[in-house]
Amino acid sequence: MSSQLAVVTVTYSPGKHLQSFLDTLEGATTLQTQVIMADNGSTDGAPEAALEQNSNVRLLRTGGNIGYGGAINRAVAELDPDVEFVVIANPDLRWGAGSLDLLLEAAQRWPRAGALGPMVLEPDGSVYPSARQVPGLVSGAGHALLGSVLPSNPWTQRYRQENEQVSERPVGWLSGSCLLVRRAAFDSINGFDSRYFMYMEDVDFGDRLGRAGWHNVFVPSAEVTHAKGHAAGRHPELMLPAHHQSAYRFQADRHPHWWQAPLRWALRGGLAVRSKVAVAAAVRNRAKNEGTADDGE
Repeated sequence: MSSQLAVVTVTYSPGKHLQSFLDTLEGATTLQTQVIMADNGSTDGAPEAALEQNSNVRLLRTGGNIGYGGAINRAVAELDPDVEFVVIANPDLRWGAGSLDLLLEAAQRWPRAGALGPMVLEPDGSVYPSARQVPGLVSGAGHALLGSVLPSNPWTQRYRQENEQVSERPVGWLSGSCLLVRRAAFDSINGFDSRYFMYMEDVDFGDRLGRAGWHNVFVPSAEVTHAKGHAAGRHPELMLPAHHQSAYRFQADRHPHWWQAPLRWALRGGLAVRSKVAVAAAVRNRAKNEGTADDGE
């Protein structure tokens, strides 16, 4: 298996999204693509069906739910060394026409680009803020505490960069829902940090690329649509705590000194409280939606 370009996705009972991902991929690039599905324990049969229906697809069973970053690392390790670019994408993505070719063209304009990301659209056509600033301790805490209740707060505005000019530019990090990664850059930082089970692995990845001298480049001329959270939305009591644990790990790693211990303690406690509140709200909302669906039957 060798070509300039390989596509890696992590599957965990992706349902109908997976075939849409593969169907629209055909129009995203003129290059022949190989696709590796790193499967973290799907039970819906979708990866097996995709393997049967698509000759360019390979199924790699990871042996269990080892997390997003760990599964990506396993899949990239299977690629031929000649593969220059690796596409890392969620299976609930729909590719825009020519989107991968546009990212590849941008990679030629930015030879120090370790990762390039497209404009990510919501299913309703609105723009998801996929190109962001790396959160510091203060800005990250401000966004975590106020982002959902007061989105106009200055920390969230700077972090999400929604008011920035829509242009091709280097940013702090890019959404891991869709990345074109230069293999040399991926290998230079040993890929994703597998300690991040889910969430923040893309923030950490982009930050470490930047620290290693690579650029994270936003390419808005390329567009994809992301369904968002097909796995996470079903299990908020598992995924939301994982999100908050990852947020703590990210900041703790960057504030490791003994004299920063009080900051780490405060951060851990604040995130634990916020996690419990978020889980309770999500479970109530899920129950409400399920009740509404039952009433409509």
